[in-house]
Amino acid sequence: VQLQASGGGLVQAGGSLRLSCAASKRTFSNYAMGWFRRAPGNEREFVAVINWNGVSTYYADSVKGRFTISRDNAKNTVYLQMNSLKSEDTAVYYCARDRTPYGGYSQSALRYDYWGQGTQVTVSS
Repeated sequence: VQLQASGGGLVQAGGSLRLSCAASKRTFSNYAMGWFRRAPGNEREFVAVINWNGVSTYYADSVKGRFTISRDNAKNTVYLQMNSLKSEDTAVYYCARDRTPYGGYSQSALRYDYWGQGTQVTVSS
């Protein structure tokens, strides 16, 4: 399984970006998908997750109300809409696939077995 993240860039504080993560296999639709990020000097942190059929989502407190995760299983793609961006959102963003088909979802990176290459998001203040 290959995951290709895209959509990062440079944006001013208060602006918006939409990240995409395209998966190479049709079985994408059987798995929860998550977004994580890593800022310079920081540990990787959970951002958001969506369950396999898109019914359930969960967000880190730091992005709740500003970010929205969604998926289009027909296109094997998961999205992260990021609004009201802040300088502290600056990081490399990674998408990842949960290791358990039709399972629940988790904030723990240990639950994810395939990772995209990351896309840089830089928010200028």
